Amino acid sequence: MDYNELGNKLKEILKLENDPVAIKWSVKEPRDIEKEKGKSRFCTKLDKAMHGETFYATAEEEECMGGARYSGLKDPKEFPANMQSGAFLVPMGVYKNIPAVQRSWKNNLNVECGIFNAVIFAPLVKAEFEPDVIFVVCSAKQGMEILHANAYDSGTHGLGADSGPICSSMAAVPYMTGKVTYGFGDVGSRQHMDISPEDIMVTIPASELSRIISNLKEMRTKKFFKET
Repeated sequence: MDYNELGNKLKEILKLENDPVAIKWSVKEPRDIEKEKGKSRFCTKLDKAMHGETFYATAEEEECMGGARYSGLKDPKEFPANMQSGAFLVPMGVYKNIPAVQRSWKNNLNVECGIFNAVIFAPLVKAEFEPDVIFVVCSAKQGMEILHANAYDSGTHGLGADSGPICSSMAAVPYMTGKVTYGFGDVGSRQHMDISPEDIMVTIPASELSRIISNLKEMRTKKFFKET
């Protein structure tokens, strides 16, 4: 499957301003892709790829506990107690108290730790690997069309993400469930990404991408989705 071509088609049909990002979990560090220079947060890595960079990262390049934890690159037990409890989020205003953090975190999926050693990021139009999931930053209307295209021939509904970090909701969740996932992004990711306040996020499992693009094309011939 030519994912570069699919990436171009997705951008063309929806008139996306941002490049969709290809994400792949890898058991071994790839030899033909450069490692990220320095450390950054998982959400920043997505932003880098959205703006043209291709690279892979290991636990050593992950700056955020959430990114390391939910991508499966690091065991959360290795972090300090205040990070394991979520206490550090209380003075930041994300949660009122530790019980609220703990209750919220129970709903966050993660990739199992100890399986993968690297995560690869690239603009989909340039990816030279088979991705696991495709991350898209788009307008509400463009996101709505992706969700309609997903349901068009299957009747399948996407998963809606809440306030959890996007390393879980927009990466681990679609990877683990195989379902299209949509949301607004959490406050941390929106502060570390170059995106507009009006933007939303959608992640498509790579196995569903070709079908969804085909449906988007067919839907363009129908009354509600014809371009005016």
